[in-house]
Amino acid sequence: MSVDSTEADPDDPIAYFLEDLTFHGKTERTRDAYERVLRDFEAFLADSDRNPRGRGVDPGEATYRDCMAYVYTLRGSVSESTVATYAAYLHRFYAYMTQVGAFDANPMTLVAEEMDETVEKDPQRREISVPEMRAFLADIDHPLHRAVVVTLLKTGMRVGELCNLDLRDLWLSNTQVVEEYGVSPRAQLSGHPDSIYVPTEPTVGESYNGEVRSASNKRMRETIIPVDAELGKVLLRWLAVRPDTRSEAQPLFVSTSEDWGTRLNPAAVRHIVEQHARERGWYHTGGGSAENVTPHYFRHFFTTHLRDRTGDRGIVKYLRGDVASDIIDTYTHNWGDQVRDTYVTHVYSLLGETAPR
Repeated sequence: MSVDSTEADPDDPIAYFLEDLTFHGKTERTRDAYERVLRDFEAFLADSDRNPRGRGVDPGEATYRDCMAYVYTLRGSVSESTVATYAAYLHRFYAYMTQVGAFDANPMTLVAEEMDETVEKDPQRREISVPEMRAFLADIDHPLHRAVVVTLLKTGMRVGELCNLDLRDLWLSNTQVVEEYGVSPRAQLSGHPDSIYVPTEPTVGESYNGEVRSASNKRMRETIIPVDAELGKVLLRWLAVRPDTRSEAQPLFVSTSEDWGTRLNPAAVRHIVEQHARERGWYHTGGGSAENVTPHYFRHFFTTHLRDRTGDRGIVKYLRGDVASDIIDTYTHNWGDQVRDTYVTHVYSLLGETAPR
């Protein structure tokens, strides 16, 4: 959500934020969901018997410890995925209010990063080496399936984020995309060739770029992800056979089965991954996250292997879309010199067409 730098000092910061959600085109359902969480958080802060301060606190005064205490109260009453959703709402609220000058800092930054680290540090999760993943990909010939799996493995993006990609979000040095489809890369990619832009805005059930979406993006802020030679080659092969679509949004990934030419949805992506993982013995009915390889596992694979190779946790967090505004601004401004160079130098080879690393 982009804002200008105009300072704001609202008497009711939550109402101010909710009003701006409306201005940015969010649906009433989305606004109501934010309001329920933010008002519950406000009530927690005001209750001296519940919050760690022992006195009433306004949202603008909340610290990391206050936010962490609130998140702790949620556990046990709602699912972990719901806890993560509520935390994301708080994070976006504070990030926005900080950007418009109403608050001095975002206390949810560290909370969100620590929650993410907890999820990624799953000691029971199956571990797959790069050579094993290379062998897995060697058995996938279908252009769509190969493009989907390689994109997930090379970018670490979520399933919903992959499904929400439009042709305008991709810029390859090869001009085939523009010449064949007449779609120019979006302005945010200017100066960043061979890259993918992942926005924050798409929300399930809401129209974005002229099409109602079946999934939400969950990034803390928009991200520009480099496209290396391997991913670029796979995407060009897919684009050469990509079915025409009636959607003016021109989705990047579309179905080649029953719903020919329609935007790929998360269920279809999960089915693609499950199909190939079963054939490899990496997916069994009834198996949990510790055993089965799913699209989310590819995000874990990306995080683990790229972090180990670069030694730079910040860049990996930037690429995953998990970092705070101040950190992400640093990487955005140094995209060419720092992010792209580091990524291209260290990213693992998956197709066996370059020397294994």
